[in-house]
Amino acid sequence: MVARASRMTPPMEYVRLYDEAAGLDGVIAIHSTARGPAAGGCRFWTYPDESAAMADAVRLAEGMSYKNAMAELPFGGGKAVLRRPAGDFDRAALFEAFGQAVARLEGRYVTAEDVGTSVADMEAVARYTDHVAGRTALPGRAGGDPSPWTALGVFEAMRAAVALRSGSGLSSMTVSVLGVGNVGAHLCDLLAEAGAELIVADIDPARCARMAERHGARVVPIHEIAGVAADVFAPCALGGALDEATVDALKAQLVCGAANNQLASEDMAARLLERGVTYVPDYVANAGGIINVAAEYLRESADEVRERVLQIGPRVAAVLDEAARQGLAPSTVADRTAERLMQERVAEPA
Repeated sequence: MVARASRMTPPMEYVRLYDEAAGLDGVIAIHSTARGPAAGGCRFWTYPDESAAMADAVRLAEGMSYKNAMAELPFGGGKAVLRRPAGDFDRAALFEAFGQAVARLEGRYVTAEDVGTSVADMEAVARYTDHVAGRTALPGRAGGDPSPWTALGVFEAMRAAVALRSGSGLSSMTVSVLGVGNVGAHLCDLLAEAGAELIVADIDPARCARMAERHGARVVPIHEIAGVAADVFAPCALGGALDEATVDALKAQLVCGAANNQLASEDMAARLLERGVTYVPDYVANAGGIINVAAEYLRESADEVRERVLQIGPRVAAVLDEAARQGLAPSTVADRTAERLMQERVAEPA
């Protein structure tokens, strides 16, 4: 579990999910509802036991409270974590059962895609509840796969941070990307278009091969990616990538990626600051996906999503400016801002 000892910890509500016939086994964690219904995706993953799934749900739900508040969305934070069954199972039945569980919460939790889930899964959920996003997008409307929007937000965050740190653009930069799945691959597309040189690593060699073929990316083993000579390190896989060994090995002077909960512990923020490495707080940079989810749920347009996602760059610049002015870690500044916003009740979603 990633430690965030300095953060506020509102009472967490847990909803245990279990349907043996459907193969459903998991938990919904609701961290905050001060700004509105708890919103956060549904993660479908192989967990060794119930406690591991619970720990992930708690960590991710808390992160969603901070992310939604910082993006000034009318939602609190929550997360669903489902354990992937061993062997064969009926995927549609499992997600339909999950949809029934979400329906029983009567709008207090809004679910969406996350790691291991898809648009088709959200369509199954939607057979039983309206409190779901990440469904097939209608022409001109928000919705569908949130990965491109997450990637665009990270790209804008990175561009703003690079401009502040070096006064240059991404065309002169080498970016190392850990994890080139849905979001990481979209991010690589944007970086390559901007003229950046790419170094990539992933547990799936086929993903790396695609980036090498498409963009001429250099492929390295996962255990080497943090230590390669690069200007920017972009963690885009699972959380906790910035542990002591990784931080000490870093050659990059800027960290900005799509992964949630990148700091393995709060101490890592101070360690990065001491090393002169600029860390863009993950939940500020990677809010594009939840911005799309919120817009879909509120029946807004794709143009409105783009407009809001493009504000991530200026938001990152403001956090980094304030952190430099006060001599604080950017994550401290972001947390304080999000905690203030988290307590503000906003207009009820339609």
